[in-house]
Amino acid sequence: MNYKLEGAIRRNRKNFIICTILWIVLTIVFVSPFSYSVFQASQQGAFDLGVFLTSFGQNITNPFAAIGNIFTQGAIGTFMPILIGFTIFYLIFFFIGFVKSAPKNEFSDIEHGSSDWSQRGEQYQVLSKNKGIILAENNYLPIDKRGNVNVLVVGRIRFW
Repeated sequence: MNYKLEGAIRRNRKNFIICTILWIVLTIVFVSPFSYSVFQASQQGAFDLGVFLTSFGQNITNPFAAIGNIFTQGAIGTFMPILIGFTIFYLIFFFIGFVKSAPKNEFSDIEHGSSDWSQRGEQYQVLSKNKGIILAENNYLPIDKRGNVNVLVVGRIRFW
């Protein structure tokens, strides 16, 4: 299970930043005008849809004024529950995408023919790190090795 979490984090490093920026932009552009319009529409005690629609149209065109009015008019009591609800909804979709991007098995992102099968340099007991016949990145079969140095290449070479 640990490989799934590590693989999903490795795949989604850029997506974390992008999703955080998207959350901030949506909070500024959508949530703050929406919550301030709800506050304005419910000031008389009952929710007035006409006031909501007109104020939402005005607030969505100038979201920074809506953010300022939230703090100056005392609409934080309306803004915070809507922001928390939006954040929970956003995190649910983010978590679903994060889980779907997890690798299916432990070897799904390992290049075939790479040295990722070995750990902590154990391949260098047989192979060379610096010179010889290239097997993979940073893995060479030494030519001056005693014994059999034949290499079997499985696969094909593509010329583009």
